[in-house]
Amino acid sequence: MDAAHRAVLGFRAMTDSRLGRRRFLGTAAGAAVASVAAAATIPSPVSAAPAAARHREPGEPAATFRWLGTAGWRIDIGAKTILVDPYLTRFNTGLFSGAFNPATSLTVDATRIADHPGNPQTILVTHTHWDHYNDVPHIAKQSGARVFGTLTAYHLGLAYALPTSQLSPVKGGEVLDFGDYTVEVVASLHSRNGSYSLAFPGVRPAAPPRPATIADLPEGDTLAFQVTPRGGPSVFFMGASDFVERDLAGLAPDVAMIAVPNTDATHEYVPRLLAALDRPATVVPVHWDNFETALTNPPSVTTNDQARLDKFLAAVRDFAPRTQILLPQYLTPYAFG
Repeated sequence: MDAAHRAVLGFRAMTDSRLGRRRFLGTAAGAAVASVAAAATIPSPVSAAPAAARHREPGEPAATFRWLGTAGWRIDIGAKTILVDPYLTRFNTGLFSGAFNPATSLTVDATRIADHPGNPQTILVTHTHWDHYNDVPHIAKQSGARVFGTLTAYHLGLAYALPTSQLSPVKGGEVLDFGDYTVEVVASLHSRNGSYSLAFPGVRPAAPPRPATIADLPEGDTLAFQVTPRGGPSVFFMGASDFVERDLAGLAPDVAMIAVPNTDATHEYVPRLLAALDRPATVVPVHWDNFETALTNPPSVTTNDQARLDKFLAAVRDFAPRTQILLPQYLTPYAFG
């Protein structure tokens, strides 16, 4: 569930027939899995069988995916690690208690972050609201990872004294080759609240003073990313619940990490999105948890957010009954085969 909503009211599809339309495989117990063709509700967590994975060709690195909460992910591809929107500090802003404070001070909890990011080489930033960007400068400084994001993300990186050698502004349309994987950058949109607006809009066209409060981290334009390990699968990542429909044509990911919408301000969100993505084999809902609580399973979710999540799941089942849904658990490694 996108914080900004609350506050204000690869490559193109792989053609290799070995990939096909992939199915989900959890590599550890605790994966909550729903085969939407067979069940109407998400079952209790189950163990998944690693033997179901596709046989990798020689030289193809294994890929695992761990949900970091909110829209954050850690992706390990062989010896390489990618992060998407890593927000692990999860401090209190009053957002979930009805006492939201835009002047909440930014803080980084290095102890809480600890080993969760691993040693990343690449950090992908969908947009620069605090629940996506807050921990990025700290992690980049600790690891030396290169940060890919909008021009606002670039200028905010300068404000945090990151060197330009670690900052790569992107706009959408880029297909970046990292050897063991590719990243396709997709122009996207930020979610809209019930008033058709969003919190902390705006961009940073130049390096500002170092941000001090959450209001100092604007949306700064929004991107999505498709990450494709060599040999697959292709995985699409959203950080907010809106999209540029025409810019998704041809992506056809095997797996889609989809942000759950906070309102109905976006027309026909689920059917339009799943049609544009060519009905991915697996959908993973993200941004539905209470991200001001610890990373403890089962993830904490408010009553209102649970209702929105249930509505989202029902919409996926209705429009794409063959699509499998994975309801992720924190820090649990998943593979998709």
